[in-house]
Amino acid sequence: MSYIDGCVIAVPTSNKNSYFEHAQLAAALFKEHGAIRVADYWGSDVPHGETTDFFRAVQAKQDETIVFSWIEWPDKPTRDTGMQKVMDDPRMQDMTMPFDGKRMIFGGFEQLWDV
Repeated sequence: MSYIDGCVIAVPTSNKNSYFEHAQLAAALFKEHGAIRVADYWGSDVPHGETTDFFRAVQAKQDETIVFSWIEWPDKPTRDTGMQKVMDDPRMQDMTMPFDGKRMIFGGFEQLWDV
C-alpha cells in the first residue's frame, strides 16, 4: 500500500519561480530514489480561519503564499530508504531553499483508502 509524505510551506510570493525550479530539482531526486509521484500546489484559495489555518500552522507572513506538497512512495520501507538517500545526496544538501524551512510542517501518512 502506498505511503505519502506531505508538507505545507510558506513561500515568499515573489519567489514563485525560484520555488518552482527548486521543486523540480527536488522532485527529480525523490523519483530517482524511489518516489512514484511528487506534486506541489501553489495556494490560490486558502482561507484564513477563526481558530487555526494553514497560515498559522507555518507562521506565514503577509507576503507569503501557502504551498501544499506531497510525495507518493510505493510503501513505507521504500520511503524510509529513499528519503535517507535523498537527504544524504550532495545535490539535495547543496540546494538553496527559496523559503524558510524551519516553518515547514511535514509528516508521513499511511494510506487508509483511495477512491
